[in-house]
Amino acid sequence: MTIQEPAYPLDRYGLLRRSDALQAGFSDAMLGSQVRHGRLIRLASGVLVPSWPEMRTPEGADELYRLRSIASVTQRRSTGTAVLSHQSAAAIHGLRLLKPDHALVHATNGRDRNGVIRSGRHLHTGELPDDELAVIDGITVTGLARTAVDVAVTTGFAQALTAFDAALALGVEYEDLARLLADRRTAGARVARKALAYADGLSESVGESWSRAQMIEDGLVLPTLQRVYWIDGQKFRVDCDWKGKLAGEFDGLKKYGRLRRKGETVEQAVIREKHREDLLRATGLMLVRWIWYELERRLVSARIRFWHDKLGIA
Repeated sequence: MTIQEPAYPLDRYGLLRRSDALQAGFSDAMLGSQVRHGRLIRLASGVLVPSWPEMRTPEGADELYRLRSIASVTQRRSTGTAVLSHQSAAAIHGLRLLKPDHALVHATNGRDRNGVIRSGRHLHTGELPDDELAVIDGITVTGLARTAVDVAVTTGFAQALTAFDAALALGVEYEDLARLLADRRTAGARVARKALAYADGLSESVGESWSRAQMIEDGLVLPTLQRVYWIDGQKFRVDCDWKGKLAGEFDGLKKYGRLRRKGETVEQAVIREKHREDLLRATGLMLVRWIWYELERRLVSARIRFWHDKLGIA
């Protein structure tokens, strides 16, 4: 027997406000029961969202965090001039990050006073010039360049590089990032400036950025990104290329996962990719792949260094 889900009065963001629910005939007891049975998720005081099957996936967790950030600044009790910033603004912008921290909603107060962490919210200090703000779907957030810099100076090198790569890919100018970093004087800013020096908008995923971050930290020769090879009239592009001798590709959470075309089986994708690899290797190019598991265990640099030594790449 299928349980009919109630018709919740959701707002423009897909959120359920307690006041709207009460007006529509729901009681606090009914809402509490829905939360206990996992059909509703409480995001902030008086703000809920219907659960969905994919919420336990990484993409679902990102979306839930985005909604929680929106709930935090649109709930009835929300006061003051704080705007979403750091990881929360990144979630609104769709700025890809490496393992974003969903524990806290981040906002900046626009004033020079001590920041506080309270009730799942980190209120940062800092001025908010109008040209460093953006409004997205009615939500005021720090602009894309400011958001990338704020994330970069408060996290490590790999995250900073990921944020800058993603910002450049979304059209942010390198000079704007450098300008926003110029007056920062923290240790985190020094790390961020190093990351910015290596940032490249051609990086197409978090995994590619993290791969490069590990290569940089381990002192490897860095690759050319997204190099194109034409073979027998066919166009092939590789993520990383070292002097036409070695190519490397990051392949997501599991091998061949990103290569499957719509309606294609894993077996078909493997066969097609094997043909592609054979054509590339026939030119004398060595091709290596790695997946998320290997990045987690920092196995990638050693594999690449082995081939650098073997192929005389320096």
